[in-house]
Amino acid sequence: MSDSPLPRVEFWCDLLCPDCRTALDDVRALRERFGDALTVELRHFPLEKHKYAYPAAEATAEAFEQGRGWEFAEAVLARLEDVERGGAPVLVEIAASVGVDAEEVDTALIDGRHMLWVDSDVAEGRAIGVKGTPTYVVAGQRLDGGQSQDGLRERIVELLGA
Repeated sequence: MSDSPLPRVEFWCDLLCPDCRTALDDVRALRERFGDALTVELRHFPLEKHKYAYPAAEATAEAFEQGRGWEFAEAVLARLEDVERGGAPVLVEIAASVGVDAEEVDTALIDGRHMLWVDSDVAEGRAIGVKGTPTYVVAGQRLDGGQSQDGLRERIVELLGA
């Protein structure tokens, strides 16, 4: 639980989704505007159409365990085409490049230690109506960015101020 007076922003994301990569600009702008007063939580919603989205979510969960989750997630989104082509070895390479213990990421992908985390996010997302990515949940309001991200940042700012 956060001591912030601002509501938490949930960013439902498929780490191999080009729209999520674009949405990262909004997430960065919100963080810049609100600083430490704003908590943005990455929620996993890997889509079946992206072959390595689920392993990317698992690897990101491991990176969060190591305290480098956002750096890793941003790096994966920046190289999503590479991950789509190369799979787990590219995820391990990205981990090493951002200071995450790559060996632990590799092991986590093999032993499935974060499957429950990812599965839980997916189940919760479905339960609240997430159908695609990116989707935001702010102050109980779900905002779908999968069709269009136009005006979403402004709407999030409005909800944060309400």
